[in-house]
Amino acid sequence: MLRHRPEGSGHPYSVDTEQRSPATPLAGERALLGVRADAGVVTVAATLQWHPDDGASTSTELTLERVATTSRGKVTDGGHLASAAARLARAAGGWQAETPPLQSGGRYRYRFTGTHEDGREERTRWFEFRAARWESASDAVDEIGIGRVVPGSVRVLRDGARNHRVRFALPLAPGEHVAGFGERYDAIDQRGTTLDSMVFEQYKSQGAERKTYLPMPFAHVIGGAGWGFHVDTSRRVWFDLGASNAEEIVIEAEVGDDEALRVRLFDGTPTEVLGAFLDVAGRAQELPGWVFRLWASGNEWNTQAEVMRQMDLHALHGIPVGSVVIEAWSDESTFTAFRDAEYEVHSDGAPHRLADFTFPAEGAWPDPKAMTDELHARDIKLHLWQIPLLKMRPHPHGQLKADAEAAIREDVLIREPKPGGGTRPYRNRGWWFPLALMPDLTDERAAAWWTEKRRYLVEEVGVDGFKTDGGEHAWGRELVYLDGRRGDEKNNTFPVAYPKAYGDLLRSAGKAPVTFSRAGFTGSQAHGAFWAGDENSTWDAFRWSMNAGLTAAASGIVYWGWDIAGFSGEIPSAELYIRALQASTFVPIMQYHSEFNHHRAPSRDRTPWNIAERRGDERVLDLSRRFVALREALVPYLERSARETIATDRPLMRPLFFDWPADPAVWTAPTQWMLGADLLVAPVLEEGATRGLVYLPEGEWIDVWTGERLAGGRSVEVDAPIERIPVFARGDAAPEVLALFTDRG
Repeated sequence: MLRHRPEGSGHPYSVDTEQRSPATPLAGERALLGVRADAGVVTVAATLQWHPDDGASTSTELTLERVATTSRGKVTDGGHLASAAARLARAAGGWQAETPPLQSGGRYRYRFTGTHEDGREERTRWFEFRAARWESASDAVDEIGIGRVVPGSVRVLRDGARNHRVRFALPLAPGEHVAGFGERYDAIDQRGTTLDSMVFEQYKSQGAERKTYLPMPFAHVIGGAGWGFHVDTSRRVWFDLGASNAEEIVIEAEVGDDEALRVRLFDGTPTEVLGAFLDVAGRAQELPGWVFRLWASGNEWNTQAEVMRQMDLHALHGIPVGSVVIEAWSDESTFTAFRDAEYEVHSDGAPHRLADFTFPAEGAWPDPKAMTDELHARDIKLHLWQIPLLKMRPHPHGQLKADAEAAIREDVLIREPKPGGGTRPYRNRGWWFPLALMPDLTDERAAAWWTEKRRYLVEEVGVDGFKTDGGEHAWGRELVYLDGRRGDEKNNTFPVAYPKAYGDLLRSAGKAPVTFSRAGFTGSQAHGAFWAGDENSTWDAFRWSMNAGLTAAASGIVYWGWDIAGFSGEIPSAELYIRALQASTFVPIMQYHSEFNHHRAPSRDRTPWNIAERRGDERVLDLSRRFVALREALVPYLERSARETIATDRPLMRPLFFDWPADPAVWTAPTQWMLGADLLVAPVLEEGATRGLVYLPEGEWIDVWTGERLAGGRSVEVDAPIERIPVFARGDAAPEVLALFTDRG
């Protein structure tokens, strides 16, 4: 077997052994051509033909050399894959060769020949490409708004037949800061850095890796006249934000055949810039006030008895819950049926109704409807976990097999090109649920086919919302969607359509469209709530998550939260948990969650009493009780503030530059934010800190715990004992806002 995929697996940050690199080679430079081969292949050669548009063709023979096999960002020869992948690596090896410097003005054809130990030869089919070069093209950028493109900076990457990318520059003045770009973990001000806009599942350490589930090609430029921009494309965009030239923002974007790249330029205050962007992207729909209450979940709450036991424990400890999220509820196969439920397979893939199921008394979920009713009687909303895939490993059977066959028959899947021509269903190339089928939820018909299977959960069981996890599984610019467009244009839009589909289901049943997603792109603002994704229980992750919330808010995301003190690995220290829970009292979505730990002891649940018991620190439980009670009291303020946010475009949780864009001190201050109109929040983000600097912008401020009035326009050192998070109210805050904190300090 010889395998060559010109575009590779589609991993946006890694080059696979068997691909062409770069996928669009540049004239005057060399390219790598690679294959993966069976262990029995002892030599590999490549024939590279050059066919100029004018002139005679030539041919060159290349000898490939053995290399470490890389696939989907992992090194398998001497790398860090699991044992199963390591076994695969021993059976398949990597081979690569470098081309001579390439020419423009023609096309290259190449194929590979492998020789086996027994002398047999094996050849691949022919592949083609044209080398591209950068050319000036002043008409390749379409500016909407007051023009700012630097004259002479517009260039296109063209191969003689089509454009591949457009590059241009915008001015960046001294003292200007650049912020936004969707959810960004490493920093709020991105000036001096480079980044891109590609939806990607970065499992943990997002701040260190500088990758994100929720990018947007949108930014504020603050500190001068005040402006911003959005690159109107769902294709990949790269940004050099003064890293190469301190006086320029350089933007490079993939484009379709010969279309101009549209760039929207906005002028005004940060709120005005955001509002102009949301005119294009769409605004959040107001969600009911109960979303501001505490959300609780744990991956090991995987039976009806355990869910109710956990809710009883919350009540016992005086910690009111507004929502419970059940992740491990389903059969882990269809993701539509409760585990242990008995039912007849619908061979045509038709949806089931509640009456189709029998729930054994000894099963994991003996009566989901009664459980939901009991939760509602306790004023607790129920959300169920989802993944937008048809799981194909292990080999599907029963209803999953019927659903997969129906999905193919009904033509509701994303597809990929077949080597010999035509297309076939795309098989997930990511590391989570590998080889799964993926419904095209960007298509209304396919989305309805998918969500109808979940309708009984909403209309009959009474589910209130869905945790729309994942959404980053579409890898490959060559994928084919049902509207005929390809992956380079559509992959980033999938996580926008995914929660929309579930929101539409909820609306059709008369419910609020409450979804809880981690992935998204431009347009996600209109679809439910979001959390910051998977992260360890570390102080670094705490700091990164606060950055993520503030940059998401600056990009128009209203309902945002994170896994308090992280969800993965060993439990957080008592101090980290307390500080994280205090901060989360003042973010839009307050929720804790824990990763599956195979029910091993001791428990890794992130419930306050488990942290208190395991860390031997009763302060955890006492302070959790106190701050959750404060959160309950804040719900009307948050509900009112969210309504104002949607009406005015001023973010609910927002960086200080929104209110004080001309104040340079907001960029050097510690991480702080405004929550609603009146509250300034300064979380404790350093281990062991009991005092710290807080920057109070211009105006009068009131310490909500002590009532002390302080003049702004300066940094002040404040006490921050473990039982208190620094919070200040504007001097003219309504008395009822200050009353929320009375007797709570």
